[in-house]
Amino acid sequence: MAQASMTRWLALGLALALGSPAVAQQPPIKIGELNSYARQAAFTVPYRSGWQMALDEINAKGGVLGRKLEIVSRDDGGTTSDATRVADELVTREGAVLLFGSFLSNVGVAMADYANQKKIVYIAAEPLTDAITMAQGNRYTFRIRPNNSMQVGMLMKQAKASGAKRWAVVAPNYEFGQSAAGAFKRLLKEQIPDAEIVAEQYPALGKIEAGSTVSALEQAKPDGIFNVLFGPDLTQFVREGNTRGLFENTTVLSLLTGEPEWLLPLKDEVPEGWTVTGYPWDEITDPKHKAFIDAYRAKFNETPRLGSLLGYMVVYMIRDTIERAGSTDTEAMIKALEDAKFDTVAGPVTMRGIDHQSTMGAWVGKLVLKGANGGMTEWTYQDGTSFMPTEAQVKAVRKD
Repeated sequence: MAQASMTRWLALGLALALGSPAVAQQPPIKIGELNSYARQAAFTVPYRSGWQMALDEINAKGGVLGRKLEIVSRDDGGTTSDATRVADELVTREGAVLLFGSFLSNVGVAMADYANQKKIVYIAAEPLTDAITMAQGNRYTFRIRPNNSMQVGMLMKQAKASGAKRWAVVAPNYEFGQSAAGAFKRLLKEQIPDAEIVAEQYPALGKIEAGSTVSALEQAKPDGIFNVLFGPDLTQFVREGNTRGLFENTTVLSLLTGEPEWLLPLKDEVPEGWTVTGYPWDEITDPKHKAFIDAYRAKFNETPRLGSLLGYMVVYMIRDTIERAGSTDTEAMIKALEDAKFDTVAGPVTMRGIDHQSTMGAWVGKLVLKGANGGMTEWTYQDGTSFMPTEAQVKAVRKD
């Protein structure tokens, strides 16, 4: 018996020394991710590549708190009902301690409400509607990208410099488009009081009738156009507008159009001279950012999109949050996120405590044709800090 007992102790000691999975390894930390992979592949597939690259790097260095990170990913169907159902599966069946992702703004609003009801941290990666951190904001929801008002604010300098007074608005008819159009009209009234809106067009998302949309704008004879269309709607709008000369001698401000996701499909039809927010990855020389770009191209044999950068950033921010919290406890993670400073590929980013909106900025410049494809020129990176709502504005609309 003594010999058998000694043998068992020796076996246990050997297992500890060799790092036996049963003894040395702890279960992974599960993070739930959901996005519109089928319906918005142009953005979400590169975004997935970005977060997968970050996940691989983090786990190769030992993970977080001595445990591997595991991301359980699901398609949210691009609808609020599917998204909340999937989110619930990630939390209740998969054991996710935190949720992140989503693309469409209406889905992001639904996810913010779900997070508030279930008391789980949700990090909105892409949804841009102001509501997520303003009217529908809550203590469990955080957002990475600059919201609509922030990005529109970055374009207003050009709006004033252009001298345009008769403005037309064209935007997809859902939460993101309506929010962006509302932000533009509000800022236009504040900053150019004698300007007016002479036409508004709100085609259904993915179902634009470009001929009638362009015709309606032409009839209004605007000297400035604010555009929020993206994806196939943008391509059709630009093609029809180019054909009819809608953009000639007209100032055009356009959200997101400088992002490779939406710019590349335009090919040589790119409307040169538009002032846009975007991502001029091919001209960025910052060493840390350039290292990300080079690593991404080497890993996936393709150029990065803005989604790639965003996916990469958000997972590293999640890692930093869990490390600072020292656990996956929800309250500890909220405390670790509020007013936290992150050293990201895009530069320093702070997650404001008053509204859970990050100070991440955006690249603003003009569209230009580079060979057979479009790109950005005369661009600058606009830090989000200067364009964020004031504390008084936040308190006036938030209910928490």
